[in-house]
Amino acid sequence: MKALVYTGVESLEYKGVPNPVAIKDHELVRVIASGICGSDMHAYLGHDERRPAPLILGHEAAGIIAEGPNAGRRVTVNPLVTCGTCAFCTSGRTNLCAQRQIISMPPRQGAFAEYIAMPRSNLITVPDAIPLEHAALAEPLACGWHGVRLGLAALNGQAPRCLAIGGGAIGLGAALCLAVQGVQDITVVEANAARRAFLTRKTNLKILCPDALKAEAAFDLVVDGVGFADTRAIASAQARPGGVIIHIGLGESTGGLDIRRMTLHEISFIGSYTYTADDFRQTAQAIFDNRFGEINWIEKRPLSDGSRAFKDMRLGKVAAPKIILIPDGNLSLQTVV
Repeated sequence: MKALVYTGVESLEYKGVPNPVAIKDHELVRVIASGICGSDMHAYLGHDERRPAPLILGHEAAGIIAEGPNAGRRVTVNPLVTCGTCAFCTSGRTNLCAQRQIISMPPRQGAFAEYIAMPRSNLITVPDAIPLEHAALAEPLACGWHGVRLGLAALNGQAPRCLAIGGGAIGLGAALCLAVQGVQDITVVEANAARRAFLTRKTNLKILCPDALKAEAAFDLVVDGVGFADTRAIASAQARPGGVIIHIGLGESTGGLDIRRMTLHEISFIGSYTYTADDFRQTAQAIFDNRFGEINWIEKRPLSDGSRAFKDMRLGKVAAPKIILIPDGNLSLQTVV
């Protein structure tokens, strides 16, 4: 099969690799759509020691089961594989399983390929009416779903004003999840002017540049979908006394938080990692039920052009929050723009 292989810092090669093998309880999935995540970019830049080259990246995928009794079944892929038996798994907090594995991280290859092999229990059937490139968004949207759920629970469901930092798929996804989960006053802050303009055209959300935020700390819940020192500084300045910060982004490890202010004003900081299996199922169902509104904010490109897509993202040339890569053999199933 053909795959986009990370071969070194800022180096991706589209080349032939061995087909994956569907072992016991796994299915071979023909990938139709796979999104580029911020963590893929971190690996591409050499900033993620958990993803050493050579490696097939990509973990936001949807496709069609390729063989066996379930052949032809359209599925979206929960890429987080867990043991199913530990205390975290049996209590529903599967994302904290000590044995967890995610595709695009050894020993599991990723979804920037024509095929992947996944446990049957990680596959969710996609209705025929739902485009598979939309179904592939279940993974990044589930990150927001999980974080928003944690934040609203910490506030007893009372979060009239919310701020999402970052107009990429995680920040935008968190804003959309806030809306689906009942919040009405939502602001998204995004530094890139082209992306702000794009999101203003494509969504009904309030989109601001960081400088447009008012000085007063007025947000009940702040979701940092970026995770850099600058965005953490915004989060700790904008959360109201008694408010909550949900930290999803993994841009850099340290800096930015105003610990003194957070302590004096009892602002809670909650780290949010991926999603539980139930979060993923609920997010997928919300996509199937069209609860996220019109999904017109993605850009699709051929997998063979994946290296250029990464370079364009690196240079800030991509306004869309999400690029979806389509394996070239499946281009007839998609409209690539």
